[in-house]
Amino acid sequence: MPFVEFIAGWISGAVGLVVGHPMDTVKVRLQSQSKYKGIFDCVARTYTHEGVFVTAPIDLVKVRLQNQTRMDQYRGPVHCLSVIFRQDGFRGLFRGMWALALRDIPCYGLYFLPYEVTCRMLTEKGKEPGSFAVLMAGGIAGVVTWAFATPMDVVKTRLQMSGGGGRVYRGTLHCVTVSLREEGIRVFFKGLLLNSLRAFPVNAATFLSYESLIRTFTR
Repeated sequence: MPFVEFIAGWISGAVGLVVGHPMDTVKVRLQSQSKYKGIFDCVARTYTHEGVFVTAPIDLVKVRLQNQTRMDQYRGPVHCLSVIFRQDGFRGLFRGMWALALRDIPCYGLYFLPYEVTCRMLTEKGKEPGSFAVLMAGGIAGVVTWAFATPMDVVKTRLQMSGGGGRVYRGTLHCVTVSLREEGIRVFFKGLLLNSLRAFPVNAATFLSYESLIRTFTR
């Protein structure tokens, strides 16, 4: 059973990544760059200049690749890693690590609560949740989680771009205080709309894939 759950989780995670990555790229650019007027301006300018969105398996590399507007800056994930290592050393590969932990640890704890509550609300007692219940519960779980995660997600993105063409921050607290002083409390909710728009389909697809695969493998 654990192996089945691993395979189901791996496949459903990949499905969620494919569904959500384009919006994630736009979200990262809005959080770390101020040259865009809004969501649609960012989408239009990205598509016009670059054609397609990039992908990367590591969060730091992903953010750097998503933010590059000159295609000659990084030739790919491996080149990006080597550039970061050459410029910043081993520690540079963990830039934004504490902000990432502060974003993910509490939010993963929250993640399954709205899913379970919504599933129970949309499922008759004694029955298995149907596809609609799983889709809605997964989508709502994603939106609720990202609503709490977005402030620290902004900080994480800014720290990861620090030294990579973005403003340089001394650490998580310095990034928080400088961002708050210069841009106000609203800065911590940059990308919230996009996070929500991305979170619903991504998590709906992830949970539906997972539940469907578990049922298929355990029949």
